[in-house]
Amino acid sequence: MTAAQLPLAARQKALRSMLEIRIAEDRIQEMFMANLVRGTAHLCIGQEACSTGMAAALRPGDTVTCTYRGHGHALALGMGLRDLMSEMLGKAAGCCKGKGGSMHMTDASIGLLGANAIVGAQIPIAVGAALTAQVKGLPYIALTLFGEGATNIGAFHESLNMAAVMKLPVLFCCENNVYGEYSVWSKTTPLQDIAERAHSYNMPGIIVDGQDAEAVHDAVAAAAARARAGEGPTLIEFKTYRYKGHSRNDTAPYRPAGELDRWLARDPIQILKARMIADGQLDEAEFEELQHAAQVAVADAVDFAMAAPFPSLDELTRDILVD
Repeated sequence: MTAAQLPLAARQKALRSMLEIRIAEDRIQEMFMANLVRGTAHLCIGQEACSTGMAAALRPGDTVTCTYRGHGHALALGMGLRDLMSEMLGKAAGCCKGKGGSMHMTDASIGLLGANAIVGAQIPIAVGAALTAQVKGLPYIALTLFGEGATNIGAFHESLNMAAVMKLPVLFCCENNVYGEYSVWSKTTPLQDIAERAHSYNMPGIIVDGQDAEAVHDAVAAAAARARAGEGPTLIEFKTYRYKGHSRNDTAPYRPAGELDRWLARDPIQILKARMIADGQLDEAEFEELQHAAQVAVADAVDFAMAAPFPSLDELTRDILVD
């Protein structure tokens, strides 16, 4: 099914968002290799359409939980580059005051209830957020993003079961990027499509081209409308791919020859760019301007983060208990 064309302003915003995410992730990798980022980092390069399309379909008040590969989700939802880069470097100006780091990007003001370092742990949290909205009679939905590997754990199945029984307004979005850490999904999952698992819980299961931001937007918007109408949850599978390895300095030697090239030919940024050029909404010069603006914005955020102070020792005992 062909994705519906977004309005020009929405297309421009989506293209800017994907460029910002791509350039920010590239810079994060550089900082990690320079030993400026402590711990680890999981990049979403190649998956930008999932983040951007998803965020464009949500409304203020909706909530999102995601994986540790969540920098793109945070930026697409509206987290500032300075907030993100400061958090990456453990600085007090970060979204979590430097105490969360790469795998725990959180900002309730934009609906991001948090990335989670435990595989699948974010899924039941979204179910709880959806239950809250239902009990309070609020017109909000919860959306959770996870990889295909998370669909093999108990929390996934328990969450879908509860959401289906209670008709909760929650969207289960699987970013199937082919690999669960270092294992190809076909070696660990006896299904061609993750979306098939929706049938066990009597909910719609939808397969979407995760490289197409407009297709992602369409699927999420339709499922969100269904949830807001009290018709319950949906399982959406985004077919996507991560261009980098699982984390840190993983060069992904486990990938078969030619696989990366095939996915590079369907780069999400290039797909939307080509579509806009074909529709007379963009030319190469304008694209280069957008790209340059994103590069400047990311460079500014990194400079800000590098100069920002680390949190004080007093912060160790703050934000632990609710006052």
